[in-house]
Amino acid sequence: METIIIDNNIDNIKTYDSLGVSRIFIDLEVNNKKQRQGHLDTVISEHTIKDIRQIKPILNNAKILVRINPIYKGTKGEIEAAIKNGADILMLPMFKTKQEVELFIQYINKRVKACLLLETSQALCRIDDILEVKGIDEIYIGLNDLHISMGLHFMFELLSDGIIEYLTNKIKKQNIPFGIGGVAKMDGGLLPGNIVLKEYIRLGASMVILSRAFKQNLKTTSSTFEQELRSLHCTAEKAKLMNTKALEENKKKLKELVKTIIINIKKH
Repeated sequence: METIIIDNNIDNIKTYDSLGVSRIFIDLEVNNKKQRQGHLDTVISEHTIKDIRQIKPILNNAKILVRINPIYKGTKGEIEAAIKNGADILMLPMFKTKQEVELFIQYINKRVKACLLLETSQALCRIDDILEVKGIDEIYIGLNDLHISMGLHFMFELLSDGIIEYLTNKIKKQNIPFGIGGVAKMDGGLLPGNIVLKEYIRLGASMVILSRAFKQNLKTTSSTFEQELRSLHCTAEKAKLMNTKALEENKKKLKELVKTIIINIKKH
């Protein structure tokens, strides 16, 4: 399971790289993001092209994944700058049409990997047309904005109601690697990370974003982060060996927990 972490702190990144985090996520997306997510408890990054340039030389293992802005008049220049400064993978957020995806891939022109961040209801509905586009290297399913665009109460409702399975089945038919959402620590919390990760594995995901909750203890000690990372990989390997019945039981448990969380959200 490839792991991805959003951060531009040089000291933190040195630790992530040494511990085997697969990708450092630099987030350049700012256009319309505050309007979409300003009312939620989410982090809106203030990363820049300069971060890519500073981080690239210190990495020994990890790749740099850069999320650009949704397609706009400055997209081509943004892509050129990201590639010039050392991006290994570019991610397109908030796309709604096949044409936007085609333009993104055309601008990249096979120089780096092209990753789509599928997070709009329009992209969900047009998935067959979008998957016809040649040159898609990866797809990441973003639960946060997708659940917002669909008017749902809780992002993991998408994981429990069959929508994500519908998407992943189509993506798998095209043999495109994909990731889903984020994951917190493996134990504890309303929706433990181990239950979520097992469902990602059942669906066929090969990458996951380490959430803010996952990495919060890094400020205290890198050994805590290392233990959490080891626990994640151990959980992923065990999940790959689980039989269908056991994975279905885990799916059922996730669905029940999500249902309880949504009931509590509605009460407040």
